[in-house]
Amino acid sequence: MLVFEITIALLLAGAGLAALSRRIKTPYPALVALAGAGLALIPRAPTLVLDPELALTLFVAPVLLDAAFDASPRDLRANWRSVVGLAIGAVVATIAAVAVVLRLLVPDMSWAAAIALGAIVAPPDAAAATAVLSQLRPPYRLLVILQGESLFNDASALLVYRLAAAAAVAGTLSPGRAIPVLFVVTVGSVVLGLVLSRVVIRMNARIQDVATAVVVQFGGTFAVWMLAERLHLSGILTVVVFAMATARRAGGLISARVRLPSYAVWDFAVFTLNVLAFILVGFQLKGILGRIDSRTLLDFIRIAAWVCLTTMVVRMLYVTGTAALRRWGRRVRSRGAARDGDTVGVSKRSSIIVGWCGMRGIVTLAAALALPTAGPDGPGFPHRDLALFTAFAVVLGTLVVQGVTLRPLLALLRLEDDGSVEREVRLARVETLRASLEATSGQPAEEMTWLLRRRYEVMLLRAEEEEVSGGQVPKADTSGARHASEVDGAIVRTVTSAGRKRLLALRSSGTIGDAAFQRIEQELDVEELELQHLVPDSTAGTS
Repeated sequence: MLVFEITIALLLAGAGLAALSRRIKTPYPALVALAGAGLALIPRAPTLVLDPELALTLFVAPVLLDAAFDASPRDLRANWRSVVGLAIGAVVATIAAVAVVLRLLVPDMSWAAAIALGAIVAPPDAAAATAVLSQLRPPYRLLVILQGESLFNDASALLVYRLAAAAAVAGTLSPGRAIPVLFVVTVGSVVLGLVLSRVVIRMNARIQDVATAVVVQFGGTFAVWMLAERLHLSGILTVVVFAMATARRAGGLISARVRLPSYAVWDFAVFTLNVLAFILVGFQLKGILGRIDSRTLLDFIRIAAWVCLTTMVVRMLYVTGTAALRRWGRRVRSRGAARDGDTVGVSKRSSIIVGWCGMRGIVTLAAALALPTAGPDGPGFPHRDLALFTAFAVVLGTLVVQGVTLRPLLALLRLEDDGSVEREVRLARVETLRASLEATSGQPAEEMTWLLRRRYEVMLLRAEEEEVSGGQVPKADTSGARHASEVDGAIVRTVTSAGRKRLLALRSSGTIGDAAFQRIEQELDVEELELQHLVPDSTAGTS
């Protein structure tokens, strides 16, 4: 009961810290991490050990799906060199550097254990960085690169982590066996994610009850992860591919009345899981502090400080060094301006921001919690207490040091949004309204048809004014439609469906990216639900 009471209290505290973080312009995970550290110092706080096999599934699967669902394949393709360089190159460099540092500081730690711990702390979490950056409106390309990196660096780091952790427990590490396994796992995970996306989205499209739909969405996410793990594939990579493929099909199959509330539930779930991860680490740190003496604690702090410093320095050197090398190569070849897909190193200031956005988060915590413990089934991970302590210290250190200073650094470098997303939003708004207006022309000459036509004429006029001027569109006066005593549901479905089809076509053609698509999709959902209220049969307007 005490654990439950503390958990509820800390969830409420987490909500308060999130509100405070928005006020002081700081990533909320930084404040929650401090709260988790404080939990370990409470004298009578209980110790709690989570089943290691549950940790990654519970914390990473839904959080990763939520992030991957919002990713834009078009923008990732345009910046693939930067994303791949960070997701693979920076991760490998960090793993290698951390492993060397650990071997120097802890001579009796095997290479397999050192590599596993390096893989745990290697992948940055873009959520903390984008929480700050999105408030300051930096160049959209920075957000794309950081979000893309956070999706695929988790997969690359945790593939290495799984192999190294297993080797550390078994006592052997064979690179000759690991490389073919990595290839098979990668290809198999991509194929499985694509296949499962087709199955699950068709099943979800048939569900119109919101509660049932949300349960199936979460259940499907965990099922995808667990199936991949049972097949000895990468749960992370499978979920990423599954989410991105599902996002491309969901727009035309899931109804607005299901989509809007389900998004709210997912936001709540991601926030809750972040808070719970820090709570569980705090509980486990309490047990670690009770098992070690003061001398060992000082050694843990020294080792964790060196590892944290190594992760920050290696990332900054990798990003700025790669950027400088590409600029030098470009000058030598005299190619002038950068091409699409070149690294963010085209700009010195941008490379500094990307290099400083190395905050670790929930994936690092979940991977540390997932390290096997000693028991009847076999030996545990060697130096598990040190690994968990170090992982939390890296998360706390990077969130506090880099997270708190990111806002002033961005202001100092004066990086500003280029307005590309806003231009796409204005274009998409005009096109979807125009499609809806055109759809009213072929409808029967009824009062509702006239009212809808007038509604969309006003909205389109103001949207076109915004597209030309770049200003905000005032809310159109469409109250006239509310006076109709009865609305033909078929007309509403036809009109709203026309706008949605135009929006899907704009994304499919690459005219707009997913950021603009999601903004307009939400506007269309709200518009559709508003019109559905005028339909006597409340289920008539679902699409």
